[in-house]
Amino acid sequence: MRKRVLVAVAQGTEEIEAVTVIDVLRRAGAEVTVASVEAEPLITASRGVRLLADCLIDDCRGEYDLIVLPGGMPGAERLRDCAALIERLREQRRAGRAYAAICAAPAVALQPHGLLAGHQATAHPGFIEQLPAAQASSARVVVDGSCITSRGPGTALEFSLALVAQLFGQAAAEAVAAPLVVAP
Repeated sequence: MRKRVLVAVAQGTEEIEAVTVIDVLRRAGAEVTVASVEAEPLITASRGVRLLADCLIDDCRGEYDLIVLPGGMPGAERLRDCAALIERLREQRRAGRAYAAICAAPAVALQPHGLLAGHQATAHPGFIEQLPAAQASSARVVVDGSCITSRGPGTALEFSLALVAQLFGQAAAEAVAAPLVVAP
């Protein structure tokens, strides 16, 4: 059965994180839908790269095996402020399905909505203090049940491979990592 993944993007999304996640998950065989939380599918990422989403968040239908939030500012704030995305994330959590965030997004988009409650998590060093001390980790990638978080652009590949392992197993992550010349 093909795994369905939703990657949400916004004006100011960190492009390295978004594109790395999309690319690695597609290499693993996931059906990845890139959804803009903006009024249009074309967004300008944090460093000026223009990304064209597959659709708008309101056009996404059905369940996803994983929802991923790239970081970047003000992208993480725009994700945080999208009611349709937050409701999808809440349902994802209630159903026990995986959700993930990297860089500023764990602290800026997930934490304010209680989506990290009960989970260890990490975030970009500039945002880690926004997480409760008892939950905060300095690890590069944290997998705590169905919640996966990571630190930033430099950890995007590790994070993406952890997402592959979550969806398809460690052997699949290793198979994707090998031609990329990285260790999962």
